[in-house]
Amino acid sequence: MLFMLIDIPYNMEIALVIFLIASLTDKLDGYYARKYNLITDLGKFLDPLADKLLVSGAFLIFIQLGRIEAWIVFIILAREFAVTGLRGIAANKNIVIAASNLGKFKTVIQIITIVMLFLNNYPFSLINIPMDIVFIYLSLFITVASGADYFAKHIKAMEHNV
Repeated sequence: MLFMLIDIPYNMEIALVIFLIASLTDKLDGYYARKYNLITDLGKFLDPLADKLLVSGAFLIFIQLGRIEAWIVFIILAREFAVTGLRGIAANKNIVIAASNLGKFKTVIQIITIVMLFLNNYPFSLINIPMDIVFIYLSLFITVASGADYFAKHIKAMEHNV
């Protein structure tokens, strides 16, 4: 991600390729873990954490580049810290909170949003459609909704497990 801030030729293209490779290898890792029944509690914990680091790093750098508002990234990061905290509390009670389908969808939407930010809304900018803005707000909405979903589902389960 630091390639985005370094003034070298093709810095954004290099950063985009690295981001896409990291995103794809994360998905392949999950696919193979499920296919070969290699799912572990550690993997259930680390996989969402790796997603958070990848996405959060990109969003933070896009603030610096002026492509996304800081308040939006603040809300996204607040949700990520809150859900990570929830997972930590659950882990202390021997409860593993795996990524939900809504949480996985959130990650996909965030990755699409980041790719659109990398591409400066191309090709939609050619026809004056602000799809990057649409996806920024869609990411924000789904991020908040998935965070609320995690808390609604798991707070009750943890209270019953005390």
